[in-house]
Amino acid sequence: MNRLMVVVPCYNEEEVLPETISQLAMVIEQLLSKEKIAANSGVLFVNDGSRDHTWEIITQAHSKNPYIYGLNLAGNVGHQNALLAGLDAVRDNCSMTISIDADLQDDIAVIEQMVDKYLQGADIVYGVRNDRTQDHFFKRFSAQSFYKVMSSLGVKTIYNHADFRLMSQRALTALFEYKERNLFLRGIVPTIGYSCDCVYYSRKKRMAGESKYPLRKMLSFAWDGITSFSIRPITMISIIGLLIVFCSMIAFVYTLLSYFIGHTEPGWPSLMISIWFLGGVQLFSLGIVGQYVGKTYIESKERPRYIIKEFLDHKEDFSNDKKN
Repeated sequence: MNRLMVVVPCYNEEEVLPETISQLAMVIEQLLSKEKIAANSGVLFVNDGSRDHTWEIITQAHSKNPYIYGLNLAGNVGHQNALLAGLDAVRDNCSMTISIDADLQDDIAVIEQMVDKYLQGADIVYGVRNDRTQDHFFKRFSAQSFYKVMSSLGVKTIYNHADFRLMSQRALTALFEYKERNLFLRGIVPTIGYSCDCVYYSRKKRMAGESKYPLRKMLSFAWDGITSFSIRPITMISIIGLLIVFCSMIAFVYTLLSYFIGHTEPGWPSLMISIWFLGGVQLFSLGIVGQYVGKTYIESKERPRYIIKEFLDHKEDFSNDKKN
């Protein structure tokens, strides 16, 4: 029988977590009743250094419900690293994993469809949103623009897919062959290459609490995705540089002609515009190149992505300082 583990990264989710635990435990029970998963299947909640009572809620649920597991990280490492920590904790002893956010805006009703597609031979099953009417206009516009930009830069992503996906054990094993610290799982997973499929659903409203992805984090996440998978921004800088050189040559020829014809006049405005424009392009270009240099620096240090403080298993509860 195939063991399923649902991995849920959590950061300050005390308002929504009790209902999330209840609904996901119910899904496990339903799949068990249909004999689609093994009896030791469950849900692993990963506490990403929350400052509220998230870990206490997970601990209490673990003591009362045999399907609830907990992983407590030593500090806040970010959504992608927390998700990876949970996947790493269960990958050796389960047949498939499903990752989902704690707010349950992704529809848990399609989890059974994911399991069915796995049983039919798919190694990766993506949860794809086919309706984002619940999102406000800016959220919807920015998300769709992000996917289009990533596609134009040559990054392979699944349109309108976030981090709601099923992965088989061998797909997870392949995922952990990617050693980079600058994680962008939405771009990494499609490059694995195993058989994949999709399920479609409508995005729901958040049940409670506030979004953990404000505009600042959304922009940072998008930039990390672009710079982790594409060097086209640097190529674009080179093209812009060549265009500016070409325009400068034209301006040089025009200046010489004006001088010999005798139409030259004091050109303070054009001079200032040129200086500011070229200075801005240079600083912008240096900033983009610096981002790549900085990422190379971070990768070279090979620091652990996360440190586990406590793991709650139904076989044995223990605390350690496991590093990965």
